[in-house]
Amino acid sequence: MSCRVIVLLAVLCLAMANPAAAVVIKLGTIAPEGSPWHDALQDIAAAWQKLSNGQVTLRIYPGGVAGDEPDMLRKMRIGQLNAVALTSGGLAEIIPDIRALTFPLLVRDDGELAAVFEKLGPRFSAVLDAKGYKVLTWSSAGWVYFFSRRPVTAPEDLRSQKLFFWGSDPQYEELLKQSGFQPMPLAVTDLLPSLQTGLVDAFAAPPAAALSFQWFALAPYMADLKWQPLPGATVVSAKVWGEIPAELRPLLEQAAAAAGGRLQARIDALNDQAVEAMRQRGLSLTRVTPETEARWQALVAEKGIPVFVGTRFSREIFEAVQETLRAYRRTREEARRPEAPAPARP
Repeated sequence: MSCRVIVLLAVLCLAMANPAAAVVIKLGTIAPEGSPWHDALQDIAAAWQKLSNGQVTLRIYPGGVAGDEPDMLRKMRIGQLNAVALTSGGLAEIIPDIRALTFPLLVRDDGELAAVFEKLGPRFSAVLDAKGYKVLTWSSAGWVYFFSRRPVTAPEDLRSQKLFFWGSDPQYEELLKQSGFQPMPLAVTDLLPSLQTGLVDAFAAPPAAALSFQWFALAPYMADLKWQPLPGATVVSAKVWGEIPAELRPLLEQAAAAAGGRLQARIDALNDQAVEAMRQRGLSLTRVTPETEARWQALVAEKGIPVFVGTRFSREIFEAVQETLRAYRRTREEARRPEAPAPARP
């Protein structure tokens, strides 16, 4: 047998043993190991491994070991990472209009957030797709509340404390300063040591995140005010996604969406459980009265709308969110109205 034939047979054997090259997808997340968000990503990884018969491996880098969200997006652009689980803060670097959903005190409950996502989610996904990102699943980390070293109910209570400010956004930072607050711009991975050293006194986060990262232990007061929702998405590079065999992609996408759906169904319960767990460890809830909440609303309307709308996100998307909310609220109110009694028979 000639050398040429032997080489050909060896190549054929290798092709039969490994019909498709393995695809390794490196995913970064700030979610700490053992947190609900990390567990959901592990569920996706296990499902992909099984569905692809080992052809697709999702390798997870949790707890910010790959950096803060801006760092991970940069690493994704240069190919060091292939996927990232992002909050709205990171998503805003790709689609600034996502900020309209997190405008303080605009969207007020889960039903409203679901209605807005149903209406505008496809639009956001299309923008991400056009920029080279495939959305695997949309999600929410829950509702953001203020945690602080000293109690906060009214705006002046927060003004007296150094407030963690995620990332670098000079326009937003300047707005906070002009409104009398003391923003401290930092990476989210620096929040815990900054609380420990006294560089920061307060932060805004969902309860489950405050518990998972153990931030609350150094800021043991939580204001009972739903400040804003914290939506997010897990995205993968469209280029790397295209390297996965075409017949596998729908199966993997369905598995990711199913894991995201299971997590979302647990979010409310997780945050309620987190509040109770933190209360057992010393957290104090401070009640915000309707009158005080109206003061927060007035501050947001006076200072926030002129700066945010048309600059940080488009007026068009803001109006679309508002119209969606008005329609949803009308429908909800109509459903709550008691039916008129049937006319009496003669």
